[in-house]
Amino acid sequence: MNEQAEHTLEGSDFTLVADEDRSSVIEQAFDYRGDVTVFCEDGRKIEGFLFDRRPQPQPLVRMMPGDGGRVEVPYSQIVRISFSGRDCAFGRGWEAWFKKHEQLKAKGEEASIEAESLE
Repeated sequence: MNEQAEHTLEGSDFTLVADEDRSSVIEQAFDYRGDVTVFCEDGRKIEGFLFDRRPQPQPLVRMMPGDGGRVEVPYSQIVRISFSGRDCAFGRGWEAWFKKHEQLKAKGEEASIEAESLE
């Protein structure tokens, strides 16, 4: 089973000091399936979905804030990232689905391939 299926960053908060930390946490925020809050050096706080990161030539992240639109933030301006939103896909990977499918079959119940609601 992969690490992502066993662990979520939901609720985590990282203060970014070194460039290596910043790059690592930004990668994790990009892979996260929920909203994050980015705290900027100038005091801005942007909450939304981090849908893109561009490490080169001028490192920046691109986000869709909850209030709409799109925002670009240079890596150098990011001082903290909080994984504030619910991880919508946590526990909903292939392994979790297959385990539930096998449990239902063992009980003699019908196991469907239809997706469950995220709500």
